Amino acid sequence: VYGHYDVQPPDPLDAWQSPPFAPQIRDGRLYARGVSDDKGPMLIPIKVAEAFLATDGRLPVNVKFLFEGEEEIGSPSLEPFIAAHTTLLAADYVLSADGAMWRVDLPSITVASRGMAGLEFTLTGAAKDLHSGRHGGAVANALHAVAELVASLHTSDGRAAVAGFYDEVVGLTTDERAALAALPFDDADYLAQTGAPATFGEAGYTTLERMWARPTLEINGLWGGYQGEGSKTVIPHEAHAKITCRLVPDQDPAEITARVARHLEAHTPPGVRLTIRHDHQEALPYRLPAGHAGLQVATQVLAELYGTAPVQVRMGGTLPVSELFQRLLGIYTVFFSFSTADEDFHAPNEFFRLDRLKEGLVAWARFWELAGIQE
Repeated sequence: VYGHYDVQPPDPLDAWQSPPFAPQIRDGRLYARGVSDDKGPMLIPIKVAEAFLATDGRLPVNVKFLFEGEEEIGSPSLEPFIAAHTTLLAADYVLSADGAMWRVDLPSITVASRGMAGLEFTLTGAAKDLHSGRHGGAVANALHAVAELVASLHTSDGRAAVAGFYDEVVGLTTDERAALAALPFDDADYLAQTGAPATFGEAGYTTLERMWARPTLEINGLWGGYQGEGSKTVIPHEAHAKITCRLVPDQDPAEITARVARHLEAHTPPGVRLTIRHDHQEALPYRLPAGHAGLQVATQVLAELYGTAPVQVRMGGTLPVSELFQRLLGIYTVFFSFSTADEDFHAPNEFFRLDRLKEGLVAWARFWELAGIQE
């Protein structure tokens, strides 16, 4: 059983309706930082274990708990810990309390997530900022150069223009596309949630396909030059950008990062120097096999609990722990969280629905019972 007890910073504090570290119940919801991601869901298997031990004196299946306190900063200690304790952590599979159901009105199981790669780069022109009247037209402006270089990374519809970026992508099958199309997703609702004026992205794919099953190359930050009040007539001598890529099977983070770096080197405008920093977190994409034993149990439990079969969904984000468990221990991760994606984790006024807490207690107990029978 995996979970994490660390949380994101609560800022901005003035946006909270109640103190972030003083839990408060309002309208059937518990509000506090980390209550949905991941303290509330992590508490569920702990309480279920307590209940079994208090009533039966034993658990119906062998369980090992692995809770960490560094998930929100990329789990830097988790990989060496797992690598050093492979025998201790040997198991049939991981049941994760972390994660989230897709919607509150529809039971779901996350069966795939995108991987991640990234880098940061700097373009440097002159040795210092220069007077734009005295030197304008004679030296390169680093901001102009970074804008040109960033623009070279995409086609007009957002498709990555990096050579080889899509070479290893395993496309969706006809059945997979049909399964995604059958999910209750509406572009208009999505636009209302995000506030975006229109959807945008790679031609030939639906919004859900682009978010869950296609790779992306995103500029996360772009900065340089004078940003204070008023004007300052300078030619900025340096400018910076941060890039992350979300990856799908069978893309390799290291290879994608190398291809992006080669693109930057080949397209750097004249008059500036390029410096690349490879210090971003990397993770492989993840896919739970369709016939996995844990997936079958989770499907049965949720169908019993909600009276309808859960849908299988994907996650556009990255779940590095699943890749670690698979690579180091040879086991898959079944995500069995009772958070839902609308509970504002990482944002002010994070909350956890109390009815989900109760449902989770029932579901985890039933899962362990069925897993014990399965053994």
